[in-house]
Amino acid sequence: MKNMFSRRAALAASLLAALLPLSPAQAQAPHKIRYEEVVRSVLYVPMYVGIQKGMFKDAGIEMSMKTSQGTDKGMAALLSGSADIVLIGPEASIYVANSESPVKPIVFAGLTATDGFLLMGRKPEPNFDWKQLKGRKIMSFRPGSNPDIFLETALRKKGLDPKKDLSMVSNIGPAARTGAWLAGQNDYAIFLEPEASTLEKQGKAFTLGAVGKEVGMVDYTVFTTTDAYLKKNRAAVQAWTQAVAKAQQYTAAAPAGELADLVGSYFTGMDKAELVSAIERYQQLQLWKKTPMVEKQAMDQLQDMLVQGGVLEVGKKVDYARFVDMGLVQSLAQK
Repeated sequence: MKNMFSRRAALAASLLAALLPLSPAQAQAPHKIRYEEVVRSVLYVPMYVGIQKGMFKDAGIEMSMKTSQGTDKGMAALLSGSADIVLIGPEASIYVANSESPVKPIVFAGLTATDGFLLMGRKPEPNFDWKQLKGRKIMSFRPGSNPDIFLETALRKKGLDPKKDLSMVSNIGPAARTGAWLAGQNDYAIFLEPEASTLEKQGKAFTLGAVGKEVGMVDYTVFTTTDAYLKKNRAAVQAWTQAVAKAQQYTAAAPAGELADLVGSYFTGMDKAELVSAIERYQQLQLWKKTPMVEKQAMDQLQDMLVQGGVLEVGKKVDYARFVDMGLVQSLAQK
């Protein structure tokens, strides 16, 4: 464990030294990239910081950005060729690696270190114990998605069987979840920021726990492209990786108030105090990675979670090198 942290520290130091402005010659040929994020969330603050601080522009990137509203939709956009890079859960790449699709997704950089969903109830419960969920209905996410799998893992760690001890409601789409909750559906639910803070402000939900805190550090959302795109546009993906690394370093060092000022335009429904609180909550969870490195250990752990959740057969675990390429991250550290 000590060696692992030492390697991470060394990588972070190397990346920081490598994050210098590109030369004018490099900046003269912009890379046009169609980008899709899985949802709009405070979970992705480092990405918005990179955009607002001009880090992607400085890396020679001209991007268009869409919100997919689901990892499944983001992966569909990637495989259909309507997006070049997507920010989604790595579980989708594992599923596609096992499919008959001739196009294979490649994870090339990580953004979040664990799950950012908060467990919320309909009333304050100062002495809440996860075992109180037994026999209740919890609004989760699409079966097999990272939000669903991470929640199941957290429940197991708390001594609950998610298949027998409670009802996981996982058929409500991302855009409809808040409405379903306000309509009185389910006893508990998981929400990301900014929805969590908005519901708290309205007195409609109360935070009881954090899924990521219970699961631990397992990469949750990653930047993904296709094998074909990476082969043809490696320089563009390299520039993207450099911008991500620079944004991560900035985010790690900046106070919540400064970050809120930078990304406020992405969350027009929140006032600054709410946004600062949401950012501080995620800072306390150590949610944001300090480097884009996605380690084999984390992907092995994720696949064990998928197996335990019954959505991946043991014999169909995918070799790390088949769906993850950390060459671009490593090349930053070598500069």
